[in-house]
Amino acid sequence: MNSFLLVFSLVLFFVAAWFAWRYYDLKKRISGYANIIRNRPENLPTDLKGFEDLSNAIASLQTTFDLQLSALDSDNAKLSAILDQLTDGVMIADANGFIQFANPAAQKLFEISNALGSSVTEILRNHQLVDAWRRCQQTGEMQSESVELPARRQFLQLIAIPDTHAGGSLLLAQDLTRVRRLETVRRDFISNVSHELRTPLASLKALTETLQSGALSDPEAGPRFLGRISTEVDALTQMAQELLDLSRIESGQVELILAPLTPKSLVTSAADRMRMQAERAGLKLSVKCEDNLPNIRADKSRLEQVLVNLIHNAVKFTRPGGEVSLETESANGGVRFAVRDSGVGIPAESLSRIFERFYRVDKSRTGSGTGLGLSISKHIIEAHGGKIWAESNEGRGSTFYFVIPLN
Repeated sequence: MNSFLLVFSLVLFFVAAWFAWRYYDLKKRISGYANIIRNRPENLPTDLKGFEDLSNAIASLQTTFDLQLSALDSDNAKLSAILDQLTDGVMIADANGFIQFANPAAQKLFEISNALGSSVTEILRNHQLVDAWRRCQQTGEMQSESVELPARRQFLQLIAIPDTHAGGSLLLAQDLTRVRRLETVRRDFISNVSHELRTPLASLKALTETLQSGALSDPEAGPRFLGRISTEVDALTQMAQELLDLSRIESGQVELILAPLTPKSLVTSAADRMRMQAERAGLKLSVKCEDNLPNIRADKSRLEQVLVNLIHNAVKFTRPGGEVSLETESANGGVRFAVRDSGVGIPAESLSRIFERFYRVDKSRTGSGTGLGLSISKHIIEAHGGKIWAESNEGRGSTFYFVIPLN
């Protein structure tokens, strides 16, 4: 009996020792595996002896995690690329009002090099915009504010959107300058066309009523009034034609008839057409053309239309006794044309806008016009691959240039 107990005790001892060793060995290998997971997760073994199922499961989780992380990195890269290319400014501010993110457009709009860590107040620098952001923080509702920045001649709109999770806010900044300018063009168009229509229509009505009242039978007044009616109708026809021309040119419906053309013949033809008008205005019209200029490939009627329009403007805004000259000379890769006058000139603030549709420098000046001629001229020159611009000193005359490339 005693020998049986002794044997049983020994067996029990060896079994316990084996389990203890087994436990120690398993703990050691698990600790080593844990160290590999912590320090070298990219080299996880999948055939760990005794832990094949566990190591395979962990390796599978690691692969899934890597795929999800790669997809997340890809999405973040796409989002970052979109934010970098947006023309609207995007900023994220935390609950304390410090910028945590700003895309390049935001930094450009607010003229800053690094917005991160700066306060919203420092970045916006406008009390109306700052008030909109504060209202957003206080009410938890989206706020919008538009302001004009006269110093930069800029219109900005700020949209503040609350972040209900982190307590911060998303700030969207939009540059509305171009939109406001288009609105200005539209208002100018309505104002100019209304004025230009009202004047001849009122004149036509008055002339018609006078003729109906008996002037038609007057041998002197009748023909004179009919002549004035014809003049007013011509003005209305010209306005309608200019609107039609501009619409067709801008929509690409006008096809240029290109052919070899000598610069001298072009300016001579345009000057001959306008010489009588210049003489009636008491002006000297001259042509200066360099010899041996190369031929250009252009639509003669369209370029002549440009020159006639420029000469007409020069005559209209040059006092009697002044001079208008047409000049041509070689330029880099092309021929440069110039229409120079000694007239009243163009104010500096208007020089950048004179080629806009329906824009007129001074509506109080005498002379009719819809403000379409220069816009039409600009489109014609650009259709030839050229460039048109103006230089002027107010009170000392203006010069309009355009270059037609040889190729």
